[in-house]
Amino acid sequence: MTKAHTTLDELKGGAFKRTASAFRNWIKKGSTEFPPVAGRYHLYASYTCPWACRCLAVRELMGLQDAISLSIVHPTWQRTRPDDAEDTHCGWVFHEEAKGPVTSSTGHGSIPSTDATVDHLFGKRTLREIYELSNDTLGKYSVPVLFDKERNTIVNNESSEIIEMFAKEFGEVAKDACPVDLFPADKEAEMREVDEKIYHGLNNGVYRVGFAQTQEAFDTAVDKVFGTLDWLEERLERSRYIMGDAMTQTDIRAYVTLVRFDPVYVVYFKCNKKMIREYPNLYGFLRDMYQNPRIRRSTNMRHIRDGYYSSHPKRSEFPIVPPCSTNLELPHDRATREYCEA
Repeated sequence: MTKAHTTLDELKGGAFKRTASAFRNWIKKGSTEFPPVAGRYHLYASYTCPWACRCLAVRELMGLQDAISLSIVHPTWQRTRPDDAEDTHCGWVFHEEAKGPVTSSTGHGSIPSTDATVDHLFGKRTLREIYELSNDTLGKYSVPVLFDKERNTIVNNESSEIIEMFAKEFGEVAKDACPVDLFPADKEAEMREVDEKIYHGLNNGVYRVGFAQTQEAFDTAVDKVFGTLDWLEERLERSRYIMGDAMTQTDIRAYVTLVRFDPVYVVYFKCNKKMIREYPNLYGFLRDMYQNPRIRRSTNMRHIRDGYYSSHPKRSEFPIVPPCSTNLELPHDRATREYCEA
């Protein structure tokens, strides 16, 4: 069993190196092991975490709210073994609003519990306990988690695979699904290439900036982030969405990072060369995505800000949450404007 750890511990030579997800089973039509059955699976998620919010957005878009139940952790990490002085791990916990606010793991602050829930399956206090029920050996207790109630184990904790399963395998149990093809077959090859660039340059890129421990690692990472933003800004000059005229899962992958950029990453991760609101196409795209009611329901700005600014004792002892006005409700012309040809 690997020692309990978090993303903040994944460093090599002063640079951030993310560990791959450990649970990679696949829910598939016709499978005898993990079939896409309504009511069988439970999603553990955080509104703070961009990776988990990919899953929340696709769950909303595909109309899977009744088919896949949900528990939401509190945005503020807590000690997961508070009675063990030698185990200092901090991570996701369950804490519903009725229990009132929490303090950070350093003993400071008062962070609201609005929109957090109990563990609806087992009544556990921590997400760590859900991993331990599944005989985890990696020791990184991350969200999202897709849990199988029948087999009593984690099926998958890799967000890119969970959203693909939601979009491709659960259509027969969906209710009121949005008429959108998130994985269009004719664009899938190109989409995979674009996804890779967005992942390395933006989704994971902001973490490589924020968690860098040497100037060299920081400079390399920050240049890549803003190079990727420039590339996306140019691409969105040509079409409403990243892959063309219709929304795909690639847009959701980009959105979950972009919506956190100005409120969190500019300050907390020092990604401050430019703000998203300074990119006309990216800012319009961000408002367009946010104003989709289903995506908006998966976006909780309070949890986003509270989570980052209150959860990392190695980075900040005091959970001071700065204000940020993103003005995401401002009108945009993404649906009506004329786009430049490639």
